[in-house]
Amino acid sequence: MKKILTTLVCGTMLATVASADMAKFEMGGGVWNQTPEGFLSYTDGATTGKYTSNKKEDGSAYLWMLIKHPIPIVPNLRLEYTNIEDKGVVTGTFKDFDAPTSTTGSLELTQYDVIPYYNILDNTMWTTLDIGIDLKVQETNYQAKGVTIDGVINQNYDDSETVVIPMVYARVRVELPLNIGVEADGKYVTYDGSTIYDMRAKVDYTFDFVPIVQPAIEVGYRVQKFDITSSDDKTKMDMEFSGVYAGLMLRF
Repeated sequence: MKKILTTLVCGTMLATVASADMAKFEMGGGVWNQTPEGFLSYTDGATTGKYTSNKKEDGSAYLWMLIKHPIPIVPNLRLEYTNIEDKGVVTGTFKDFDAPTSTTGSLELTQYDVIPYYNILDNTMWTTLDIGIDLKVQETNYQAKGVTIDGVINQNYDDSETVVIPMVYARVRVELPLNIGVEADGKYVTYDGSTIYDMRAKVDYTFDFVPIVQPAIEVGYRVQKFDITSSDDKTKMDMEFSGVYAGLMLRF
């Protein structure tokens, strides 16, 4: 939580420096009820190991904040946080441990998205279009229980890695009558046989009985896909997280 607050505060300070007169500020949060599917594998000659997801459904927290200012040359800013947890079955031999029999494992992805973007259309014919770059800072934590490490049996293995994933970003929004908004956005990158994307579509409703701060609700569907092969072809991640999300918003 401390990291989340630090990210949001830094984003607010950055936007304030860029312009003391912000044209728009929005924030929201809720729960993404996603279903994980897929595997992680390790292959080195005849040696193979595999983690297979077996968790059917999980509620993942998410937060986001959008800052738009009137200076054309300076990009606007969107910040996001998502935490994904999965559980699965571990079998075989990996680089750092062995699983002589099937055992339990877990995977946690903590994501901080920093998105500088330009507003191409600003409610022009009721349509908004944003184009930018997403810098997805992802902390991956992997655990396996009851494995053998350096000949010592019944050990718990824990490893983590933090990477920054640059992706292209686009968002389109259409304002409909009766305070209804329809919106879709996507982040995408493909390189050297690996592909990652994060896609969303939603509908929201804004309550306009408050003149300055307008509360709103949002309901949508989100899909994240990781199809990654390491440069030495020894490790592969083929995981997808998809499901409905719902949350609350504040629009200033």
